[in-house]
Amino acid sequence: MDIAVLGMGRMGQALAGRLLEGGHRVRVWNRTTGKAGRLVSAGAEEAQSIAEAVQGAGVVVTMLADDAAVRAVALGDLRASLDAATSYVDCSTVSPALSGYLAEVFPQFVAMPVVGGPAAVSARRAVLLVGGDVDRVDRLRPMIYSLSDTVRRYDTAPLALVAKLTTNLLLLSGVVALAEAFAVGRSGGLEDDQLRDLLGTSPVVAPGLHNRFDSVLTGTTDGWWTTALGAKDAGLALEIARAAGVELPEAEVVWHLYEAVAFRHADADISVVTDLYRRQAPTTS
Repeated sequence: MDIAVLGMGRMGQALAGRLLEGGHRVRVWNRTTGKAGRLVSAGAEEAQSIAEAVQGAGVVVTMLADDAAVRAVALGDLRASLDAATSYVDCSTVSPALSGYLAEVFPQFVAMPVVGGPAAVSARRAVLLVGGDVDRVDRLRPMIYSLSDTVRRYDTAPLALVAKLTTNLLLLSGVVALAEAFAVGRSGGLEDDQLRDLLGTSPVVAPGLHNRFDSVLTGTTDGWWTTALGAKDAGLALEIARAAGVELPEAEVVWHLYEAVAFRHADADISVVTDLYRRQAPTTS
């Protein structure tokens, strides 16, 4: 398939690379240039504008940071350039409301948020949450299954985003809980090696948290899911519940914690939330 990928953050690059490996023809675009060198070397074509990127494409994929970025691209140059017969797939983590609006605006729209980081995408181990009309989704099968065999299908685009934000909130909360468990252990005198031995392979630590176990333990800031994006996702999850009249006191705390740490470390991985607790840890002489 001829596929245009708009947005060359880490996830966008991983998606484009996986599509290239799947035998698709890929054209990429990013608002700022210079991020697609590796992909171009692997066979992708870099476009200088959105109009150039989508010309002749059978599928256009956006992987962007938030609602504002998706609105700017999708409802701006993309809307002006996209043929009505071209499939538009948004993989960004945005509000269900925006995803529903895009489904109204674009005749061939499908939401496909991704569970898993860039490494999981590259290794074809990510989970794809696909929401939209059955016929529209079926036309995308060659692209979808070149990305992953693990696909969860939903009747509408907004439901796929609800599923993504449900998953993200659980992971964000788990990272905070892990950081607090480490804080308890340290406060009572356990060393980091003892905490690793105690919890590193423990069944009480969810499998998804093991990817960040050492980062939370050591305070490493490298990673791909930034605290700013984590705070954004926790906020979107809260909006879903509030709209239904449901209060989420723990999620409120989690959201405020990521907001606080993002003020100092907006571009660091969500595991840096542990820094809030390390600052309070007692010192020993």
